[in-house]
Amino acid sequence: MPSYTVQIDVQPQYVADQSNPLQKVFAFAYTVTATNTGSVPVQLISRHWVIQDESGHTDEVKGLGVVGQQPLLRPGESFQYTSGCRLHAPSGTMHGSYFFVAEDGHRFDAPIATFVLESSGSGLSGRTLH
Repeated sequence: MPSYTVQIDVQPQYVADQSNPLQKVFAFAYTVTATNTGSVPVQLISRHWVIQDESGHTDEVKGLGVVGQQPLLRPGESFQYTSGCRLHAPSGTMHGSYFFVAEDGHRFDAPIATFVLESSGSGLSGRTLH
């Protein structure tokens, strides 16, 4: 019986040289690694992100692919990319999902756990919330 699982790991990072705290602009980069831990080749079709800053402002981002690509991952293969976002507050969170279609036509969402975006030196950067 085929299995359809993708492990998604995210490493966020504050980008001080693209931020302007006086104007409430806080830039973050995040590196995502998606690994096909299932038994069937799968293609990443689309993304859905929910980005919330500590003031309560929420943005939703939906679109085809990631960084202009729709990678095909065979079992055991990984795809890694770096993207970014801007908040209007010094910290916030992101979570979401990727939509995949397997080679056999099976469709599924792979959840992306909530992770913290933190501009201060509080030590939260890179921590994953469960």
